[in-house]
Parts: sequence; structure tokens; C-alpha cells
Amino acid sequence: MLRKLTIALASVGLVAGLAACGSSGASDDPDAPLKVAVNPVPHGDILKYVKDNLAAKAGLKLDIVTFDDYQQPNTALKEKQVTANYFQHVPFMEEYEKKAGTKLTFVAPVHLEPLGVYSSKVKSLQAIPQNATVAVPNDPANEGRSLKLLADNGLLTLKPGAPTSATEKDIASNPKHLKFKPLKAAQLPRSLDDVDAAVINGNYALEANLSPVKDALAAEKPEGNPYANGIVTLPENANDPRVKKLVQLLRGPEVRKYVQDKYKGSVLMAS
Repeated sequence: MLRKLTIALASVGLVAGLAACGSSGASDDPDAPLKVAVNPVPHGDILKYVKDNLAAKAGLKLDIVTFDDYQQPNTALKEKQVTANYFQHVPFMEEYEKKAGTKLTFVAPVHLEPLGVYSSKVKSLQAIPQNATVAVPNDPANEGRSLKLLADNGLLTLKPGAPTSATEKDIASNPKHLKFKPLKAAQLPRSLDDVDAAVINGNYALEANLSPVKDALAAEKPEGNPYANGIVTLPENANDPRVKKLVQLLRGPEVRKYVQDKYKGSVLMAS
């Protein structure tokens, strides 16, 4: 009798647990605020513009959660502390998925922050000296992106078929014998006095008052660029009406004008 009672209670607990899991989905309450993790610039600024000027009219409540690095927004999403995040591009997301053993969904691209080569010591790429030290982001996706930018501008060549997460092992030729110094992306602007050049992500360049249009020795072009930042969520929330509504607002004409007026080419809207 005791054994039967134990099994019965366990079954009740299992059913209750499954019911609780089923009711925790973000789309169960379409009127609840949509909690979105962002980096502060430009993502947080853009999302705040949407919250202050567009969301209420569209019937959307937004709760913005700001993180200063590239790891916590995905951790918060994985742990369901937020329903979506807005800070990353597809190659970065795919690298995170492999490392974390989880699955995310890239819902839609919003904008591109052109990666740029900056220096406080030389005024052109041609002036970068032999054996120069170049700081690059230390995450695989953006390190590979940095090497591609340098290759596109003639400072090195990559092996045929080099992946988006290319490393120094994928370099075919390095005529100036450049030395690479991987750093956390947030540290790159502060490294400019210590290296000959640094390849800096657009958001951290903006925070340091660096413009890819005015200050970069070279910057990415938007055409055919796979590195547009966009809205990412868990697969089960990809069809959440609030997420779809946010994407519609972020890709609308009001946000496009806001970005063009505020960032003047330092941030480019995705096509």
C-alpha cells in the first residue's frame, strides 16, 4: 500500500511539474512586458527609443535589461531570465550554441555595426609597421571577422575555405608579420595606446567616441555582410506575438530614421 501511495504521489508531482513547465512559456501572457537583454550602445539606445516612442501605440510593453559584455545576454536567455536578446549576429550565436550546448533562434536582423581598424599611432593601413601588434576580439566569431577585415584590406590572406571563426592557423600569408593580441571586445578601445592597431567592434567603438566613418583606417562594408545584429530568442518563443511586434518596430521607418540621424553611418540598418 505504501509503495502504491508513493507511486501515485510521484505521478501527481510529475504531472504538476509538466503543467508548470507548460505554463512558463513567454507567449502564455501576451500582455506581459517583453524582457529583452541588450548591450547599452547602440542596442539599448535603440530599444529605449522604441519603448519611449513606439511601443505603447503598438500595444507592446518592454522591459530592457542591460549587460556590458557579450556573455551575459545569452546566459540570461538560456536561463529564461529574459525572453529575447538584442546584441549579436548569427556567427556569434552559432559559436555560443556549440560552446553552451543549447539552441537559440535568430528571429530577424536589425542593424550592422561596422567592424573597424583603429590606431592612435599611424594614420593609414599602409603605415602599419613590420612586426606590428594588432589587438583583435577574443571570441571566435569576431576574431575570424577581424582577420577577414584585415584580409579584405590587403594586410594578410586567408586560406581558401577559411571558416567564419578563422584563427591565426587559417592565415595563408602575413607579409608584415603582424602579431595578434586577442582581448575581450570591451577592452579593445583601451588597448589603443599599447598596440599598433586594434580591430574594434562597432558598439564598443561608439562607447569610446570612435566612428568607423571618420576614425577607422578601414571598416566593413554593409553589402553581403553576415554580421547584422538582430533579435534572438529560444526556439519555443520564436512565434511569440510580442517578439514579432518588436521586430516589426525595430525594422520600421521610424527606427531607421532614428539610427541614421543619431549614428550618422556608425550604425547601418540591415536590409
